Amino acid sequence: NIRMLGGAAHSHKVNFCKFTNETRNAFEAAEEESGQKYIAAVKGACAGGGYELALACNHIMLTDDSQSSVALPEVPLLAVLPGTGGLTRVTDKRKVRRDLADIFCATEEGVKGKRAKDWKLVDDVFKNSVFDEKVVERANEFVAASSKSEVDAGVKLNPLQRQIDENGNVTYSCVEVTIDREGRTATITLNGPDQPAPKTMDDFQSQGDQAYLLRLAREFEDAILHLRLNEMDMGLWVIRTQGDPELLLQHEALLAQNAEHWLANEVRHYWKRTLKRVDVTSRSLMAQVEHGSCFAGVLAELLWAVDRSYMMEDEFEGDNRPIATITLSNENFGTYPMGNGLSRLETRFLDEAERIEALKTHIGEPMQADDASEHGLVTMILDDIDWEDEIRIFLEERASFSPDAMTGMEANLRFAGPETMETRIFGRLTAWQNWIFNRPNAVGDDGALQRYGTGLRGNYNMERV
Repeated sequence: NIRMLGGAAHSHKVNFCKFTNETRNAFEAAEEESGQKYIAAVKGACAGGGYELALACNHIMLTDDSQSSVALPEVPLLAVLPGTGGLTRVTDKRKVRRDLADIFCATEEGVKGKRAKDWKLVDDVFKNSVFDEKVVERANEFVAASSKSEVDAGVKLNPLQRQIDENGNVTYSCVEVTIDREGRTATITLNGPDQPAPKTMDDFQSQGDQAYLLRLAREFEDAILHLRLNEMDMGLWVIRTQGDPELLLQHEALLAQNAEHWLANEVRHYWKRTLKRVDVTSRSLMAQVEHGSCFAGVLAELLWAVDRSYMMEDEFEGDNRPIATITLSNENFGTYPMGNGLSRLETRFLDEAERIEALKTHIGEPMQADDASEHGLVTMILDDIDWEDEIRIFLEERASFSPDAMTGMEANLRFAGPETMETRIFGRLTAWQNWIFNRPNAVGDDGALQRYGTGLRGNYNMERV
């Protein structure tokens, strides 16, 4: 809906595109991780976001007639980019030649029939008379070759139970979000399990959407999306955990030991996608490893997703919670890769393979502050005397900086290592799109996005920037 996009605030455009990108990426992840196949069967015009959706599918089939085409007309028509993966998937996924991609993305009417296949924009082209039959035939081929497990009964995901009070604080069953409007800070607390792990995957599945690690992932993801869209002044997120790390690791181990079980597979990949949402969130991120915390296994990943982490050292006066620890598990060494294809530890210790191997010898060991600091797992360890002052100084400093500069700095520093299609979508395509969304040639009163549907072309400032 172009008029919706044109009328949306800049922040809404950015949030919309980011959420859409994450959703499209999930299509491709579903093939790689769950054995699902997506076919785009195109009859008629498949343009803009429609073709970007098709690009995220595994296979594109186009009917060969005078009405059917694929197109990315955003540049000539709207003065914006095909910004939800379009440009990147054309070159990186479809492997379309650069000059042909240039023609394609500068042509309003798009490309039809045999030429679309010759240019690698689609996989199959069939006449109308046999098109539906060929789509079914291709679908059956994909089903026969699929690695997806046979599932007798799925798990129903019921609506989440959450409460939002008058100040905007959000309470779920095992996630709490506390809003500090004056400090422009949101504190997210993830609570560990209060029951032992199920003994078998049948027991896990019988709990449905109330199984702890599934429930926690859904609630955490919902909190992330809620804060992104509805609390945009909360420029700093503080991430905390509370609970028994050993109990948490038992829950994680059940899934790891049954990785071939369809539901264990889905929950682990759900966590991978949720952690990736943290990586690309345009907020300053900080973790506080307090006494009584449960930064272990999958939740320890958050320590290397944030921009800084602070850990309590030794006992604190009047605090009788268990001493703060960090516990690594096998899952921290590749189960939850970032968009760059590396684990968060590999990204943190780039080109330090020997350090990664050394850390593997400490799997299962609860590390207190000194050990965690020695191994580089946290930014800073603080004792009872310094904790409050150092945390306060950091919070005040971060709140005083330009949000724009913070977003740019953090997005650049978080993704060391190789560039992938996924990092290019977020770090290059989206970044340029967000800049264009702020420029008058697109969104000014005489810009192309604002004039869409009026019969008038955009009136452009022809200066190149």
